[in-house]
Amino acid sequence: MTDSKYFTTTKKGEIFELKAELNSDKKEKKKEAVKKVIASMTVGKDVSALFPDVVNCMQTDNLELKKLVYLYLMNYAKSQPDMAIMAVNTFVKDCEDPNPLIRALAVRTMGCIRVDKITEYLCEPLRKCLKDEDPYVRKTAAVCVAKLHDINAQLVEDQGFLDTLKDLISDSNPMVVANAVAALSEIAESHPNSNLLDLNPQTINKLLTALNECTEWGQIFILDCLANYTPRDDRESQSICERVTPRLSHANSAVVLSAVKVLMKFMEMLPKDLDYYGTLLKKLAPPLVTLLSAEPELQYVALRNINLIVQRRPEILKHEMKVFFVKYNDPIYVKLEKLDIMIRLASQANIAQVLAELKEYATEVDVDFVRKAVRAIGRCAIKVEQSAERCVSTLLDLIQTKVNYVVQEAIVVIKDIFRKYPNKYESVIATLCENLDSLDEPEARAAMIWIVGEYAERIDNADELLESFLEGFHDESTQVQLQLLTAIVKLFLKKPTETQELVQQVLSLATQDSDNPDLRDRGYIYWRLLSTDPVAAKEVVLAEKPLISEETDLIEPTLLEELICHIGTLASVYHKPPSAFVEGSRGVQHKRLPGSAGSGESVESPDTGSAAGVSDAPPAVIPSQGDLLGDLLNLDLAPPATTTGPPPPTSSGMQMGAMDLLGGGLDSLLGGDLGGSPAMGAGFGAPPAAMPASFNAPVSGGLDDLFDLGGGVGMPSGAYSPPKSIWLPAMKAKGLEISGTFARRAGVVQMEMTLTNKAMSVMTDFAIQFNRNSFGLAPAGPLQVLTPVSPNQSIEVALPLNTVGPVMKMEPLNNLQVAVKNNIDVFYFSCQYPISMLFVEDGKMERQVFLATWKDIPNDNESQFQIKDCHLSSDAASSKLQGSNIFTIAKRTVDGQDMLYQSTKLTNGIWVLAELRVQAGNPNYTVSLKCRAPEVAQCVFQSYEAVLKN
Repeated sequence: MTDSKYFTTTKKGEIFELKAELNSDKKEKKKEAVKKVIASMTVGKDVSALFPDVVNCMQTDNLELKKLVYLYLMNYAKSQPDMAIMAVNTFVKDCEDPNPLIRALAVRTMGCIRVDKITEYLCEPLRKCLKDEDPYVRKTAAVCVAKLHDINAQLVEDQGFLDTLKDLISDSNPMVVANAVAALSEIAESHPNSNLLDLNPQTINKLLTALNECTEWGQIFILDCLANYTPRDDRESQSICERVTPRLSHANSAVVLSAVKVLMKFMEMLPKDLDYYGTLLKKLAPPLVTLLSAEPELQYVALRNINLIVQRRPEILKHEMKVFFVKYNDPIYVKLEKLDIMIRLASQANIAQVLAELKEYATEVDVDFVRKAVRAIGRCAIKVEQSAERCVSTLLDLIQTKVNYVVQEAIVVIKDIFRKYPNKYESVIATLCENLDSLDEPEARAAMIWIVGEYAERIDNADELLESFLEGFHDESTQVQLQLLTAIVKLFLKKPTETQELVQQVLSLATQDSDNPDLRDRGYIYWRLLSTDPVAAKEVVLAEKPLISEETDLIEPTLLEELICHIGTLASVYHKPPSAFVEGSRGVQHKRLPGSAGSGESVESPDTGSAAGVSDAPPAVIPSQGDLLGDLLNLDLAPPATTTGPPPPTSSGMQMGAMDLLGGGLDSLLGGDLGGSPAMGAGFGAPPAAMPASFNAPVSGGLDDLFDLGGGVGMPSGAYSPPKSIWLPAMKAKGLEISGTFARRAGVVQMEMTLTNKAMSVMTDFAIQFNRNSFGLAPAGPLQVLTPVSPNQSIEVALPLNTVGPVMKMEPLNNLQVAVKNNIDVFYFSCQYPISMLFVEDGKMERQVFLATWKDIPNDNESQFQIKDCHLSSDAASSKLQGSNIFTIAKRTVDGQDMLYQSTKLTNGIWVLAELRVQAGNPNYTVSLKCRAPEVAQCVFQSYEAVLKN
């Protein structure tokens, strides 16, 4: 039987029963009790009162029980520091246990207990574990030093742990080396000027030897460390590149990107005429192309990194244009990124192919994509001169389609083409002027006004065209007003006799009637120029303009160099240096590529996790619904094993965040107390209990008498749970089919799933993670699939959920994006939960409070819905709804129509008030909903309909 049973109890007086069970003489009873305590802790109940009883259970040989007790300790040690000291003796004893698993478990837990009083007691056990004969214990102790340094840096330095850590870099076990490097990098990051990672050729040789044998995350730590080394000469640089190149064929995309970063950096030191340089360029292309066959989220991260690589070394991917052609089912964020790279790679050799693609894209249905495609055609014209004529004729064909947004984008880019190739394509101006009336976007209107003003002498009715814009001058955006002012002044200087009135009109509008300082200043400057020295005015306003450059959107070279040093971290996705988005006291050191850093300078600066802890910084280009690239934690209760499952895909920078107690493969992640996995119970408090807003409105008026006419309110008939539906079809998940539903049982929301293996191989190591969502739904524990799922076998799983996860408004509101991991891959799907799962048991309002609240909520927040084909009496309906925590507060009958007044409360404290009208013999009900958050009304109505009709 699964452990989900521990989450389904809501008995009163449970603490006393647990206390008795914890002090029982029977081992099995003790273990059951600890499991119940952990389950309560995970769902947010306060079980700190049991601290002494749980600590007493530490004296046991049972590894599973010990793990559970340690998990409890980590959670409550901070709030009960005095009690936590009781556990110190056991830690010291466990650090000398013959079983290496227990020694490692003790040292790992010690690092997670962030209590100053205890740290000094832990120094001796930690010192022993750092020199332990078992490598598993040593690698765990290495990470513990970094955690201890975070709590008390001075203590770690005084005790000489940093020197021991440096010695571990020479360890015979590659995982110990990787963890030592990771720990030193983490510590060095908070002390940027300390030379902790003293990299020399001997150390580098040790790291490269360990690189071939350690796990994938260990490889990333080592590669990131190598990236901070500056080789002495090109021979050493080549030697390192040769030993790092095999990592390019690794299955883990984070390892590939870390290897690319090292190679991109060391290539700077290789002479370009060297044969090896050309070979290396050829070797870099295939792994980057392979990254583009992954899931869209991974593709996006890869494309953002490729964008930087292409700006630095376009020759790497110059023959790979086709892989950047957009597929019809690519998400918009991938399409836009691919477009960007296509333009960067466009050259005389492939321009025909690129233009044919872009013309195709310009007829798509996605507006944002079409706009970008039209702009891309213009950028190609500016970049490849030979293609300019073909680009202009393509743009004219698009203008003939008369599709409003296409026309507007085309006019914006034609303006740039005129700037790049003056006196070449002006014959198209007549066609542009025909579309003047359809322009409604400021940028397009400003571009058209610029064209009219710039080429006024070639346009017969230029004054009429500009005058038509002048009629609504004050309604225009600032961009258009400024452009119009300049264009009319240009027109006046070219045709002074015909346009004197027009120029006076615009100058007076700009200087006297406008409150925009930019516009007023420009108006006054033109006015003075024209009134004092018209010849000077002509020289200033009609001066020859410089040609615009090919690439206006290239990243500035010094920033590009720094970003290349951060490939595979968040900085490479945001295209911003870490200092722009990493908050806190940690010093962020700017990096440079070796070729440009000057021979004497050292470019060392630890990079591991440079982007840790910044997941909240919203990158402008990532779609608003977030992505599902989270760490999927392997939280099994197995002995130490090397996990080779699919990794968190972005970078070492995004790997920091999980305290691993349960012996999975993530113990090398240095998360401090960021509270990674829900299963850890870290950072879980009670769900926020919010009461409805002000209920002190005066109680009087027409609704008062309703509540004297009480009605028969039935007994609850059990909460409604929709039937299971297929969420993830087997063909999309390499043979794993997931069907499921949501249920609310005994006050706990559960995700009930059937996992079916339709593949030919056994499936194991299941884990689950949710994206941020509207109500903060998150797993309250790990996904409990305790036995491997054989081919053609199905297994039922109930996953308890809580509502204390991160919140982000989704579209629709009840959408939930889920990632499920197993030993084969990571799979993503979305499903929608019925909002009735979130209706809580204490949602029955007092009558007077209901009345006051109904009056207090504005009438604009009221929504009315029809429920059709429902054949229940009002009492039966009331009873059914109460089963799903929609409570009837009062009932009255008017002219044979029953009116039920109801309230319900959501887990996040939002109250919804309802009036349900039921007419005997009429199968159509009317429900009116009032709520301070009207956006939930539609979902609540859907729940009403589902509950009443099923």
